[in-house]
Amino acid sequence: MFSFYVYDKNLMNIREKSMQELKFCTIDKINIAVNHYESGFKSVLIIAPGWFMTKDSKSFKEMSEEFSKYTDVISMDFRGHGKSSGFYTFTSKEVIDINAVINFAQKRYEKIYLMGFSLGSSIVLTAGAENKCVNKIIAVSAPVCFEKIENKVWKKEAWLPTFQKFELKRWFSIRPGLLNGKKVKPIDIVDKITCPTLFIAGEKDPTVCSWHTEALFNKAVCKKDYKLFKNCCHAEDLFIQDRENFIKICINWLFSE
Repeated sequence: MFSFYVYDKNLMNIREKSMQELKFCTIDKINIAVNHYESGFKSVLIIAPGWFMTKDSKSFKEMSEEFSKYTDVISMDFRGHGKSSGFYTFTSKEVIDINAVINFAQKRYEKIYLMGFSLGSSIVLTAGAENKCVNKIIAVSAPVCFEKIENKVWKKEAWLPTFQKFELKRWFSIRPGLLNGKKVKPIDIVDKITCPTLFIAGEKDPTVCSWHTEALFNKAVCKKDYKLFKNCCHAEDLFIQDRENFIKICINWLFSE
């Protein structure tokens, strides 16, 4: 656990902020590791990374610290990733993981926000459709369904960001499971979401092309918005490649009425 300070413009003072690693046990006995950035805000943003990314990845640690200036933050490792146990099921069971985190947040916070990236967005959308306690959602590079993900790994926009984000420790922490589990298709449940939802896509995304996000946005019936990041790639790459704009858009969405 460590402490540092953040300036809160609303309260016009300096808050002490702490980051503590916690673990929650899911209903199927998987231990889910999270980083809890706590400053005493009444709201919390749960950040759900995608496949092959963890809460301790450089981009997600930096992102969590940025958002923790405005709200408490819980960044998580899904099963089969980082310091969580089990094997990754490519969205078949991961909603169980985020539900364990939401259950924790319900006991401590007045408002719960979800932000997912790539397959993490699929899980966030599913959780948002199931949990009416969720107040707002941000879905970044969300696919309409797992089976239609393009994943053009040979394209420069795919392999170059992957190379630039290379972290040996993270690569050794990933434990994939079987691909054949039954998966919820985001396109089938997005119209069940009632809370305001922001859909974000990268113009040059070679992994989940922007048409996925557009289709989800068009089918959603909640209060919604769609943002396309020009010349940006996939998921957390939007934060890396256009950080100031990404933070601004997300914060405006979360804290606007």
